[in-house]
Amino acid sequence: MRYIVFLIIAFFSIFLTSCRSEMEFESNIGNLRFSKETVYLDTVFTNIGSSTYTLKVYNTTNKNISIPKVRLGKGQASNYRLMVDGIPGKEFDNVELLANDSLYVFIEVTSDVADANPTDFLYTDQIQFGDFTNFQKVELVTLIQDAVFIYPERSGSPNNYTYEQIQLGVDGAGNPVTITGTNLSHTDVTNGDELHWTNTKPYVIYGYAKIPENETLIIDPGARVHFHANSGLIVAENASLDVNGGISSTEALENQVIFEGDRLEPMYTDVPGQWGTIWFLPGSKNNSLENITIKNATVGMLISGNDGTPTPTIDMTNVQIYNCANVGILARTGKMTGKNVVVNNCGQASLACTFGGKYDFTHCTFANYWSNPNQTCLVLDDYDGSSSYVLEQANFKNCIFYGSSNLSLALENNNTSTFNYQFTNCLIKFVDFNNQYINGPLYSFSTNPRYTNCLISTNSNTLNPKFKDPNKNKFNILQGSAAIGMGIFDPLVPKDILGIDRTNPSDIGAYKFVP
Repeated sequence: MRYIVFLIIAFFSIFLTSCRSEMEFESNIGNLRFSKETVYLDTVFTNIGSSTYTLKVYNTTNKNISIPKVRLGKGQASNYRLMVDGIPGKEFDNVELLANDSLYVFIEVTSDVADANPTDFLYTDQIQFGDFTNFQKVELVTLIQDAVFIYPERSGSPNNYTYEQIQLGVDGAGNPVTITGTNLSHTDVTNGDELHWTNTKPYVIYGYAKIPENETLIIDPGARVHFHANSGLIVAENASLDVNGGISSTEALENQVIFEGDRLEPMYTDVPGQWGTIWFLPGSKNNSLENITIKNATVGMLISGNDGTPTPTIDMTNVQIYNCANVGILARTGKMTGKNVVVNNCGQASLACTFGGKYDFTHCTFANYWSNPNQTCLVLDDYDGSSSYVLEQANFKNCIFYGSSNLSLALENNNTSTFNYQFTNCLIKFVDFNNQYINGPLYSFSTNPRYTNCLISTNSNTLNPKFKDPNKNKFNILQGSAAIGMGIFDPLVPKDILGIDRTNPSDIGAYKFVP
């Protein structure tokens, strides 16, 4: 019995000694290794928080160590924020790290451009590991970009804020319909003239910015517009949007006008659904969009009705729309013309001409390489077939309809007497594996006179447009493309989307083939 008791006491003595040894930490400076020597936080707008970045810190010794201090070089005055072992702060004492183990340091920044270096707009600091005089360091670097901020005014207390609302009209019962946003003004106290956007600084929009009735928003070449989540631009009744982008000569797209989200980190470059839409309310008029790229919206352009005049509500030239969570262009009884328009990667449809309307598109590329199988390139419908929603006209000349799904067209006609559509010299992908539409008159490509000189791709190997890289929104056509030389020369569209002269016969789509 004594022997057993002795063994138990000896066991616990060894166990306690072992535990005490493993949990002992000695102060140590200079033996750390880092996943990065410099952490580059991507560009942020002034006073807008960054994403969270990660630094991994390694203990390369066989001993448990205690780092006397982990701190930002600028101390509490730093605009960077840290989280070490799940604890937020800017300075930490006696940070313990087991032998041959590692810990994560999470880093964020919110800074004003006034705090950055005036020559390069870089805001810098460092994380120091050690003590005040002897430490290892990891540099922190962030580019701060100044901007014009447009946002709704707020009032009330922090727990009960109310935000400025803008009028959208009335509902069926005559009640006003509003949305959080602000009316653009020529004489804003902070921004000055908000109805003329230049290329001097980018614009960042919170909520919806509305072009008021009887006003025009003019946008200069090279302007950059960034929308926060659930934000967008509204064009009111009798208001107009005039986008004056230009052809660019470099990959920087120096003259192109670009609408996108307000997250500048590379990981957000092609993420759909980051912001709302450009919304043209019923009665907006004389809208002109030239050399503009719209990307990463929920709906790129939403057109609600037309202005009732013979001229188009919207005239588009050299317009690119990419990565929309729902639809690239959603028109409801719209009136539009488009030349050299390219749309791709939309969750439902690239172009949806719904509730009837009047449309004319020439030399356009409506692609859709969304990852799900049910998206399409074009939707045409007249809703319930009533006289309010007749499809007066939907003309497509020298256009490509092609994507990753089998059917690039979705047509629905409920008013057989007035459903006027015409495809002329178009390349259309329509792979009807199950012969589901073989007897459908809307898709009788060989006998229906509404299809003139069209190329119908019935599988992925024949009549392929051979786009350069559709997954990167590059729709130049390559050698061997079925679109080369199969179009009709249109003197009203003599140049392609890059400003290159077209030949006769022309290539189908927005791009001319360049050997």
